[in-house]
Amino acid sequence: MNHSGSFHVGNHSVALISVTGLFSLLFVLWSCTNGTGKNRFINNIMITDTTKQYGYNREFLKKHINIIELRNNNSAILIVPDWQGRVMTSTSEGDEGFSFGWINHELIESGNILPHINPYGGEERLWLGPEGGQFSIFFGKGEDFVYENWQTPAFLDTMPFELVKLTDSSALFSIDLAIENYSGTPFKLRIEREVILLTENEITKLTGTDDEHLNCVAYKSMNTLINAGDNEWQKETGLLSIWMLGMFNPSPAVVVVIPFKEGDEDLLGVPVNDTYFGKIPEERLKVSGSHIFFRADGKSRGKIGVPPLRSTGTMGSFDSDNNILTILICNLPEGKTEYVNSSWQIQDNPYSGDAFNSYNDGPLEDGTQMGPFYELETSSPAADLKPGESLNHIQYTLHFTGPMQNLDNISRKVLGVSLEQIMNNFQH
Repeated sequence: MNHSGSFHVGNHSVALISVTGLFSLLFVLWSCTNGTGKNRFINNIMITDTTKQYGYNREFLKKHINIIELRNNNSAILIVPDWQGRVMTSTSEGDEGFSFGWINHELIESGNILPHINPYGGEERLWLGPEGGQFSIFFGKGEDFVYENWQTPAFLDTMPFELVKLTDSSALFSIDLAIENYSGTPFKLRIEREVILLTENEITKLTGTDDEHLNCVAYKSMNTLINAGDNEWQKETGLLSIWMLGMFNPSPAVVVVIPFKEGDEDLLGVPVNDTYFGKIPEERLKVSGSHIFFRADGKSRGKIGVPPLRSTGTMGSFDSDNNILTILICNLPEGKTEYVNSSWQIQDNPYSGDAFNSYNDGPLEDGTQMGPFYELETSSPAADLKPGESLNHIQYTLHFTGPMQNLDNISRKVLGVSLEQIMNNFQH
């Protein structure tokens, strides 16, 4: 037991290696570690599926792709520069600890490049919106909005970002681009992305809590979109936005929790939009008080969204099978209501999109499935930038493991709801 610190984070180290992966698991990990990594203990149940272990995934990935590992004792994250500086996975308990990010082992190991998209996985990746509509960057000019025409831009899929700067706790990436949207509007832009592993003090300041019985890995990503051209980006011809997506490992017990601001629907919009892929049944989606609860077991395809005026800047998930509390914090700019709409059609209001989203993967009609995984997503406002101006989108991802009562304290403090309330919504 460590009685000298809070979240068991210690000396920084960094490694440049190569990487790839995905898995399934049985494991409850309740551990406490001192600052040197000694006196580590694990509650009776061990990880029985090695593909759910962080160390396994690091070794798997290094066989296939260059990675950067940022490590702070038992807290570590793996980043792939060649895949847009995405965070592939992380751990709060060292090499034998749970690997939080979903990794597509089969695709990575195959070495194949697929049409439309290469879903390598990763618990935080950068995209740009909109996906659909008259200002889409995923469809060519004038094409029908059908899957055969949908194409993830290479710079969001297979193109590498340049590693600009590397320290023992951070990595900065960039890329310069010229693209065109569905309406034929050209954009010259630069993207910068910095991933920073947080210290114990930064975690305490961010959450407002300090608990030495919990293990935590936390990182901040600073994502910047810059108008590098000579023309102002205007609503009438299309705007871009930063879109962050995180893919995580599901279990039958995972529930996504999104607090929202209560108030008049005519002024704030609906609390939750659940019409992306067809309405979600009550046994998978519930609204209680000022919280949205969404079952994320990877067994039924569905997506929800929260409008910008409803967002509190916080969302999370709890996996009661594996005792993992995940929290995502992204404070949106005040007064901004125009977010790009990514629906696959010509839109009456192309700036009526949601700010926070969650997606649960599931089988398609033909029985095939990409995952299983679930996603937590955030978006920036639409970027109406003059030449040389920039838009910044910052988010924090935190994973906690440890005793239930200690995790409950974090959940109440940050998400405003107890773990019991989360678990009682859906029995599995």
